[in-house]
Amino acid sequence: MERTNRNRRRQAGVTLIEMLVVVTIIALFAALVAPRMLKRADAARSTAARAQINSFMTALGAYKLDTGVFPTTEMGLKALRDKPQGVNNWQGPYLPQDIPNDPWGRPFVYKYPGEHGDEPDIISYGADGQLGGEDINADILSWKSQ
Repeated sequence: MERTNRNRRRQAGVTLIEMLVVVTIIALFAALVAPRMLKRADAARSTAARAQINSFMTALGAYKLDTGVFPTTEMGLKALRDKPQGVNNWQGPYLPQDIPNDPWGRPFVYKYPGEHGDEPDIISYGADGQLGGEDINADILSWKSQ
């Protein structure tokens, strides 16, 4: 009878070595997979910012068709949702929802007249929120296709 109790105790528990093996496997998995997943998340944010800027440019084109001009820097992208004072033939709203922040939570920068052609400049400063940068910190610019 004593022998059966000892066998049951051995079978019922998990040994320290088994736990260490499981924890090691989980740690290796996290170390190999997590960086790849984070890189994809950063690429997805850059793609989302590019898509938002393209959406703004389309809406700005419709705004200009109706009013004859792009909104000024002071009016900003808000002019796509709310009619600015003194603007005739505004047929908006030109976007279905409020102006979102960029995927990193900061407002897009809007300038008109822009410094890069006849269209407005729209900028997201990327993950670092500062001018310039590379990789995830690179600026997403309306006048450059990336």
